Amino acid sequence: MLKSTRIAFAGAVMAGTMAIGAAQAQDDLTVGLAVANLQADFFNQIKQSVEKEGDKLGVEIITVDAGGDSARQVSQIQDLITRDVDAIIYIPAGATAASVPVKAAREAGIPVVAVDRNPPDAPGDTFIATDSVAAAETLGNWVCKQTGGKGRLAEIQGQIGTTPQIDRDEGFDKALANCAGIERVAQQASNMWMQDEGFNIAQAMIQRDPGITVFWGQADALALGAAQAAKVGNLGDVIVVGFDGDVAGLEAVKSGTLDATMTQQTQLMGRMALASAIKLANGEEVPAEQLQEATLTTADNVEPFLKEHP
Repeated sequence: MLKSTRIAFAGAVMAGTMAIGAAQAQDDLTVGLAVANLQADFFNQIKQSVEKEGDKLGVEIITVDAGGDSARQVSQIQDLITRDVDAIIYIPAGATAASVPVKAAREAGIPVVAVDRNPPDAPGDTFIATDSVAAAETLGNWVCKQTGGKGRLAEIQGQIGTTPQIDRDEGFDKALANCAGIERVAQQASNMWMQDEGFNIAQAMIQRDPGITVFWGQADALALGAAQAAKVGNLGDVIVVGFDGDVAGLEAVKSGTLDATMTQQTQLMGRMALASAIKLANGEEVPAEQLQEATLTTADNVEPFLKEHP
């Protein structure tokens, strides 16, 4: 059973798959925001959006950062439960133990909004994310077109077992299935989606196969690391693509360091997450899944995203 209502909430329909928007919060509504790793711009964008919307609505936001440590996150969410928050916005720090916080919150009667990653064996009451399957397929199709359907692909995956890694693999593989001339010659996962990992992984790939012509990093940070490794290794004419639309990634697209990325609607997802948390705390229903589109971003259309992130 959900906790007793403490607010009055009036929503207005806006972009996305649910009604969110103008809202009036009252009394002492408190929402916990458990973030995977604030070193990543993607998660910072969501944090900023949730906190800004919380200020606007008069909702107290308690933010905790797991720093990529699943065990720490379990402890942090247990603390949020002890503090009797009305809802939790949850971005799992990884696949390991990701279901534990959801189960603990559910036992305490606290609704959970999962963002970006959703534990398959204990999903949140609603899941808000980019449709990474469709977005990665769009990116893969673009790569196929740019290469003329030929090339040697090296792929740097995200953290194995997380929703984005699984979905981005699936989407890109769909594109490659229709582009038989691109051969995947290397594939390796990162542990933290970080740029230094991307560099080290890509450098080792280049040493094994200096004929690589395409790098696909499942996050902008990984792609940036790969671009750096390609430059150091004098790889020559190589296409490097990422995913996220982080500020650093967008700037790299503008400068030509990255050829393309998929820009996610992080600000929108933050607002949707808080709106969903409020609705759930108020005993209202929300869709089980709320997937958003990402935009294929190249030098031709990057400028507006640098001025204002969606």
